[in-house]
Amino acid sequence: MSQSDTRATVLALYPEDSREAAALLKQAVPLMVRHNIPPNPVHYALWYTYSKGQEPELNRHLDRVVNDFDAFPPESAAKLFREYIIRDELADARSGQQEAINLVDDMERDVSRSVKGNQNFQASLGQYLQMLEEPASERLPSILIQLQQSTRLMQGQQEHFLAQLQSAQLEIKSLRDKLERAQLAATLDGLTELLNRSTFNRKFEQAMNDAASGLALVMLDIDHFKQFNDQYGHPLGDRVLQHVARVLRESLSGEAFAARYGGEEFCVVLKDCPDLAAAGAFAERLRLKIQSLRVKARGTDTVLDTITASFGVAHAQPGDTPESLLTRADDALYQAKRNGRNQVRQQPDVPVAAG
Repeated sequence: MSQSDTRATVLALYPEDSREAAALLKQAVPLMVRHNIPPNPVHYALWYTYSKGQEPELNRHLDRVVNDFDAFPPESAAKLFREYIIRDELADARSGQQEAINLVDDMERDVSRSVKGNQNFQASLGQYLQMLEEPASERLPSILIQLQQSTRLMQGQQEHFLAQLQSAQLEIKSLRDKLERAQLAATLDGLTELLNRSTFNRKFEQAMNDAASGLALVMLDIDHFKQFNDQYGHPLGDRVLQHVARVLRESLSGEAFAARYGGEEFCVVLKDCPDLAAAGAFAERLRLKIQSLRVKARGTDTVLDTITASFGVAHAQPGDTPESLLTRADDALYQAKRNGRNQVRQQPDVPVAAG
């Protein structure tokens, strides 16, 4: 990207005039000070955008981070910066890389054809020389020999270039694999390896648009998780999150997908789900599997605690949006927690019989 292109991109991101920008900074800087956010360009960009209020999902992420952590984690800042500030530039970079890959592939194919053609031509010259037992001209054999030497030299140069291209292809493949792994990592929550919230939101919206055969949303929240962290420490709390995530992954089938939606909150989208009862039955099976988990002290068989979770379930209806379905599932989850936790509630508020 040229300097002028970069400048145009920045202006597109921040079109405010100096007066508007100053007003936004007056809001952003006190927020950074209040939450002990280090003053660097990445944090300025995030909290400036926060103050603009045009990225509600970013604002929710930032609110959650400052509530969950005493210090703003650098990895969270970098991740949010990639997802919300420079996402278009990353897409352009990926597109440019793919064009370069295609170009090198085309060059390698063309050079391979040229090398093969020269090999065939050289073989033909050799056959002609063998056929000339009685040369018609004294100069003809030497001309053919020189021509054969020239084609050998050209072939050697082309084969060297072909080897360089093939080496470049290997390097590009390695870079492409790394990029694919990085792209995959950008869609996943680093701790649980489930989808992260921003990826979930995109897939959920797409699933809602294609929900002709029925779609349900299951939301679950680990019960008393803050007390568990306070009693046993965050490392053990992280293990609990990982165990619950594993249960979710092992329970999915078809095109269902799961995400870590918040600190100890998870979401599962069930596609091709016929009705609310089927979704409630799935959630109840999850509840029982999670309830059967036992938290043990590392290196011993000492059971420290039992894990339970509360569930809210909603089935998509005509006219539903992602926001309305999330709200109904969240309302059902609230009912489950208010009525004693470790249970499944459906929206409308219907308790699911224990299995």
